[in-house]
Amino acid sequence: MTTDHDGVRELLGAWAFGALRPEEEKAVPRHLAECESCAAEAERLRETVRLLDGPRGTAMSNGSGESEGVLALALRARPAVPQVAAHAAPYAATVAGLQALVRELDGRWSTPVVHDWDAHATLAHLLAADEPLALRLGLDARVPASPVPEGTSWEEAWSARTADVIAYERQRGPEETVTAWAAQAAALLATPEARDLERAALATTLMGIRLPVADHFLVRAFEAWIHTDDIGRALGLAVPPPPEEHLWRLVRLAVRILGMALGTAAPPVLFAVAGGESDAQWVLGSEDEPVRAELVLEPVDFCLLVGGRYAPEEVPRGATGDEGAVRNVLERAASLSWL
Repeated sequence: MTTDHDGVRELLGAWAFGALRPEEEKAVPRHLAECESCAAEAERLRETVRLLDGPRGTAMSNGSGESEGVLALALRARPAVPQVAAHAAPYAATVAGLQALVRELDGRWSTPVVHDWDAHATLAHLLAADEPLALRLGLDARVPASPVPEGTSWEEAWSARTADVIAYERQRGPEETVTAWAAQAAALLATPEARDLERAALATTLMGIRLPVADHFLVRAFEAWIHTDDIGRALGLAVPPPPEEHLWRLVRLAVRILGMALGTAAPPVLFAVAGGESDAQWVLGSEDEPVRAELVLEPVDFCLLVGGRYAPEEVPRGATGDEGAVRNVLERAASLSWL
């Protein structure tokens, strides 16, 4: 075990989660006693983990024999988020909720979840999905790098990377994958960009889309929630949606991205998201033509559509006017999913 600065810094996430190997347990505290910068970083990570972990509890019966433990844990854990800025709070809350759900996976990691992934692969996918933002913010990768030939599109590079990470994590136990994912999440939430909106205002291109770093935190929250819901459904457990304030942040981001995807040539549609906000309506598409149709979706249904969990023809909706214009909006929304 090396005791150099960089070597110890690599272990701080595992230290915060109490997941060091025996040979590392003495070296890390010894270095922290001598290195002020590592000690400060370690304290930030441990506080983040403590808040994310939330209160623990035991499963309860709802009277029908179905376990409610995950709901109780998630609802109690979600409000206990780190002191991050508003743009990172949805991601912090979703990480806390997923950590609560993970406790229900003991002995069930091979449960099929989504695509061809079981629960273990789904957590590995999230580890890969958070990585581009982590790398952009100066964090280190937790899985060996994948070779990317010059000229590879971001879609091909991303598909190869997530496959590589899943294959790598298959060689490890689910608990190690959870620790790596959670430590990376904690490190993201400990970055200055998670706490300072001015720093998070810098725009950067990740996963094929240029957004402020603040919005990339919301994208991470969106995907983490979608996969938390995937795992809950696979286990037969209802996972609550994000708190209303967080949900509407995700809605507004998804609408902005949908508007960018539709451009100004699409037939204009008055799009509204029901409930919560009186001004939650937008004209999507051309600004030079009369509105051809009106479309209304519930906020959770809209997010699940954008997340690829509803087919365009199946999502519950209210619609009037030009059916083709409505279908164009729904199909474009569904096409946004890279989850």
